[in-house]
Amino acid sequence: MRDRLAAIEARLRMLEDERDIARTMASYGPLVDGGDADSVAALWAPDGVYDIDEIFLAGRERVREMVRSPAHQGWIRQGCAHVVGPPHITVNGDEAVAVCHSLMVVHESGRYVVRRATANHWRLRRLPSGWEVVTRTNRILDGRTESPALLVAGVRGEPAGA
Repeated sequence: MRDRLAAIEARLRMLEDERDIARTMASYGPLVDGGDADSVAALWAPDGVYDIDEIFLAGRERVREMVRSPAHQGWIRQGCAHVVGPPHITVNGDEAVAVCHSLMVVHESGRYVVRRATANHWRLRRLPSGWEVVTRTNRILDGRTESPALLVAGVRGEPAGA
């Protein structure tokens, strides 16, 4: 009976971890589109990294600066949506790897257009307060080989660049 209860508790913990990680990931879009720089930065570990094709942000302050930047504030004023797709999550104790697609949709000339579609590889760790992003690596899905490789690595639970 104890073994069965322990197995159920382990399964419940895994489901709760996956839900909490998915919620962390899903909160990025609404927070960044709402311009809440402090809440976006708080998703990352203090020494966390956000590695985007054209920019490399190391630390919460750099993430916060990105949200407050004139370029990003311009996207918000123009109308934009960062849409994060459903994640595939692999939890290993207090560490996790998740992978998903994301779209940046912008309002231009009275219509909405996809500005970019990216492969997203997230590495997260559990703290007593919840999950935090250690590294998020995004690569544009434009035919380059590293973008689909990032997706495959994430589904396998491997680090980015594996």
